[in-house]
Amino acid sequence: MITGMIKVKTMDFSDKRVSYAKGVLDEASAPHNPIELLEYWMQEAVEQQVPEPYAISLATCGNDRMPAVRTVLMREITASGIVFYTNYQSAKGDDIAQNPLAEGLFFWHEMQRQIRVRGHVAKISRAKTEAYFQKRPYESQIGAWVSQPQSGEVASRDAMDATFAQLKQQYPPNKSVPTPDFWGGYELTIAEIEFWQGRPNRLHDRLLYRQNMSQNTQSSKLQGTLQDTLQDNLQDNLQGNLQDKGHNNPQQQWTLTRLLP
Repeated sequence: MITGMIKVKTMDFSDKRVSYAKGVLDEASAPHNPIELLEYWMQEAVEQQVPEPYAISLATCGNDRMPAVRTVLMREITASGIVFYTNYQSAKGDDIAQNPLAEGLFFWHEMQRQIRVRGHVAKISRAKTEAYFQKRPYESQIGAWVSQPQSGEVASRDAMDATFAQLKQQYPPNKSVPTPDFWGGYELTIAEIEFWQGRPNRLHDRLLYRQNMSQNTQSSKLQGTLQDTLQDNLQDNLQGNLQDKGHNNPQQQWTLTRLLP
């Protein structure tokens, strides 16, 4: 039971103001490949001890057409996107199975920065998932087995703790904990990424990178849905541009645009 709560009818923040003046973002200093800027900003956030800078708000939308957002932990930046791990039977897993397009947001208040990433989500290899799972702390491995399914209803906290204790007996610390079939990694392949730097007078710096679409994709854009178009574009990239996983791949072309705040 929560005690000491103040009863209020409304909360008004309309007079609250924060001045943004911690940085500048301009085209002259922006690299051709946004993955390089993503890595650079992430490294700066780590060095400035931003709490869990790899935490990302992930938005998905399934067949019910109701957007859902939650925070997950990014575990890797690849040459083509970002990797995170979760329960495949979760609500987010269901959304991704129904609609593989998603958007994520990194927000670092201390640095007055945001990064938005949009693209196609797909499962990573099982071998990579299992290798990561074995790196997790023992009790986190056990915890993954408790969530069957994640977001499913449970009778009580005691019931969940009892399952956790039973699983610890089934898989003691001196034995390897198997990777659940219902658990694993996803990679969000980036089609668009926006870097946002807070500036004074609300004239924020916003730089948007878009992957150039192939001629076939441009022609189909007038006929297909947004999902079909983005999926076609990403498929072109996966078959061609992303075959070379190096960050300096000259075939991976991006268009850089400044957006109004």
